[in-house]
Amino acid sequence: MNREFIDALKSLQKERGIETETLLEAIEEALVAAYRREFVIRIKDKDRAERADDDGDEERDDGITAHIDRETGEMRVYQPITVVEKVEDPNSEISLEEALALSDELEPGDQLVKEVDPADFGRLAAQTAKSVINQRLSQAEKERIHDEFSDRVGGLATGVVQRKDRSEVTVDIDRAEAVLPYSQQSKLDNYRFNQRMRFYILKVDERRNRPIIIVSRSHPDLVRRIFEQESPEIGTGVVEIISIAREAGSRTKMAVISNDPNVDPVGACVGQRGLRVQAVIDELNGEKIDIIAWDPDVQVFISNSLSPAKVVRVILEEEDRSARVIVADHQLSLAIGKEGQNARLAAKLTGWKIDIKSESQYREMIEAAWLPGFDEAVAADEAERFDSDDAVFNEEDYDEMDDELLQVDATGPADEREAIDFFDNLEQTIDVMSDDAAAFESEEAEATDEEEE
Repeated sequence: MNREFIDALKSLQKERGIETETLLEAIEEALVAAYRREFVIRIKDKDRAERADDDGDEERDDGITAHIDRETGEMRVYQPITVVEKVEDPNSEISLEEALALSDELEPGDQLVKEVDPADFGRLAAQTAKSVINQRLSQAEKERIHDEFSDRVGGLATGVVQRKDRSEVTVDIDRAEAVLPYSQQSKLDNYRFNQRMRFYILKVDERRNRPIIIVSRSHPDLVRRIFEQESPEIGTGVVEIISIAREAGSRTKMAVISNDPNVDPVGACVGQRGLRVQAVIDELNGEKIDIIAWDPDVQVFISNSLSPAKVVRVILEEEDRSARVIVADHQLSLAIGKEGQNARLAAKLTGWKIDIKSESQYREMIEAAWLPGFDEAVAADEAERFDSDDAVFNEEDYDEMDDELLQVDATGPADEREAIDFFDNLEQTIDVMSDDAAAFESEEAEATDEEEE
């Protein structure tokens, strides 16, 4: 029976992760508490009694101990008893006559050790022992979970789904109970019973005086930790993840940089034939992942962040950290993304406010800003010309022929042809400038693609 007791303790150690020695110490403490519960011990030492009256919370030092053999499991309780001439408490005292029968050298005041078999304990003592054991086990488990998982906050852990309800999912992680709140769940996950998944450890908390581990499946760093496991270059620090923007269950954008010029950061994340990134996508149940090369040039970085759209031009406003991005007309919807997701993730990834415009929209904005001023300038020029004509007519030294010529010049088609020529030249100049800008930005985009390849 005692051997079976030791085997049961070893099984409990494997199940709950508590050391056998800790369990044995808890049981020994429970045996002492049970003995005190079964046999009311009176303290004859007046000094100790007075101290107990002064401080009711002080633990009673009656010398009772318990011992469990680590090999056989045999349990014994030991209680010191005092030799007295007149016995008042038979549980803690022995008469001088009985003591002399044991040894002739004993005198009043001497102490003997009495051995007690726990099998003699009654029902109340057994309940006390059970209560103490449960309390110690709960405390030991709480200390184990806190010590083990406090250092793992911010890391990755593999868990098994135990149950799911409307508000949370309960997960078993290394013999500890973990909770996945609704706010930390991904809409692509099903959380089936006994399903193995990887979780991001948010924090260690308490619930009903029990330690509880809060985990996440929607945190951006979950993607970071999975890539660290899947890509050796990221795990060793050769490739560094600069920033991550994620909308869990839909899409993730990740900016990476290589600390080794011979290592392609994007290729290290994608892997041969896309095996590495596909492993991450499978873990996230099909969530899309965009891997982007980080660049110290903000314009290039913002342009890369809007992938897969092709950017024509990026105009920065340093004061409010905003950027106006110009794309081709047919790339506008791709750059913005469904419900603005691509632009939103790019803004989170870069830390800049991004305003996306098509080339047509940008041209309309420029025309709306410049044409009113142009009209005012033309009107001012015409007014100045009419003033000049009036000055000519006020001259007294001209003949009738000059008058006719002036009237023809002022009202004839020469001014109309000049205006038409001016507007034609202006339109041609704007078109040439637009073509040159488009050609330059196209060459710049091709050069960027070649660098990425």
